[in-house]
Amino acid sequence: MSGFFGVVSKEDCVCDLFYGTDYHSHLGTRRGGMAVTGSKGNIVRRIHDISNAQFRSKFDGDLDDLHGRSGIGIISDYEDQPLLITARAGTYAIVTVGRIDNIIELSTELIQSGAAHFAESFGGEINPTELVAALINRKNSLVEGIIYAQERIQGSCSMLILQGNSIFAARDRYGRTPILIGEKEGAFAVTMESTAFPNLDYQWKHDLGPGEIVQITEDKIVQKKAPGDTMKMCAFFWIYYGYPSSTYEQVNAEVARCRNGESLAARDDRDSFDSVCGIPDSGIPHAIGYSNAIGKPYLRAFVKYTPTWPRSFMPQNQKVRDLVARMKLIPVRDQIEGKRLLFCDDSIVRGTQMRDTVKQLYGLGAKEVHMRSACPPLVFPCKFLNFSRSRSAMDLVARRAIAALENGNVSPENMDRYVTAGTPEYEAMVDQVRQELNLTTLKYQHLDAMIEAIGLPAEKICTYCWTGQDVEKK
Repeated sequence: MSGFFGVVSKEDCVCDLFYGTDYHSHLGTRRGGMAVTGSKGNIVRRIHDISNAQFRSKFDGDLDDLHGRSGIGIISDYEDQPLLITARAGTYAIVTVGRIDNIIELSTELIQSGAAHFAESFGGEINPTELVAALINRKNSLVEGIIYAQERIQGSCSMLILQGNSIFAARDRYGRTPILIGEKEGAFAVTMESTAFPNLDYQWKHDLGPGEIVQITEDKIVQKKAPGDTMKMCAFFWIYYGYPSSTYEQVNAEVARCRNGESLAARDDRDSFDSVCGIPDSGIPHAIGYSNAIGKPYLRAFVKYTPTWPRSFMPQNQKVRDLVARMKLIPVRDQIEGKRLLFCDDSIVRGTQMRDTVKQLYGLGAKEVHMRSACPPLVFPCKFLNFSRSRSAMDLVARRAIAALENGNVSPENMDRYVTAGTPEYEAMVDQVRQELNLTTLKYQHLDAMIEAIGLPAEKICTYCWTGQDVEKK
């Protein structure tokens, strides 16, 4: 994931831009960038590597050199952003969030037609933001270009474009990622995380709809394209990677997670364990909701060391990811030894980190380790957002369990039975995962209960990674 923030103000915006962008640091760990339109209309850009340092520490020295009344910033999980582009629509800076699943096909088409070449890259791959700019540049205006790009992209792409003293904000075609508008006297802000608003004195104004495009100036917001009828926002904003204080589609992430934990507890046996714990950070509110509902004490068996360790799903190398996961969580032995512990976590993806965590818990004297996942088993890799960099469905522990049970014959007909809670196949898959992770018991949240906890109509939430079904068909 990545996260962006933009400001258009009647006064200098750099301070707001700096802190507003920083409030997205939980979404990415590789690159940070800001671009500001200067007093002479020129765009000044700064990009830094933040893989081993916090955004604020890398950009603090740039603030004296950046001045302007409009700007955009991003915390990026992989590629350099913002990019500066000059084309027939003019000069602009662009940041994007999402995933282009057909990036190879689109880039090949553009190169072979002579319509573009690509200079930016990350890890030997084409920078997706540069590809988006190349698609936009095929049209005469930015708005026409944004619409064209959104139509051609399979996956998702939300973006901010800074041109002069205005920002074009465009939510991805099916609203998989959020874009929110805030307002205070003399300024508008646009963000992915409403967490960025309160301490900068912005008041939430509205969310953009799926596919909606607006132009923001210091005086007004002008709609350039009306929202579409279909929304499929990623459920993981409420389950996992959204910041707890953020609200999307008027549903707060922390509230939804607590409701989800309560729902998990409603179908559980309170006498099989002694206390409830959360895997920090995003598992904690699910665990608090669970604890409150079932009447068992909430204890911190792990505390997170926050000053230096980022989120563990970010590094592409599995060994580094596992190291980060282990180093950031410090066990509290007195809360573990001799106890029957029930843990809530946001999800179980590859299973590697959880297997190591369970092994550590037993090594510290835990009598039993029960696990409750706040979402159903993940069996389809996401093709719409960079939730992880998994290249194969077999990276997913639930998918490996299905393959083991089916002797490698994972057909669509088989999958339907495994993704339906309560079937014999589903129960066998869950038990296979339980055995692989060495858990005393394992239960996953049911899909309908998770959606009910979020509080939006089911048709507005993307559940592809659990069901394999979505509006985009290939």
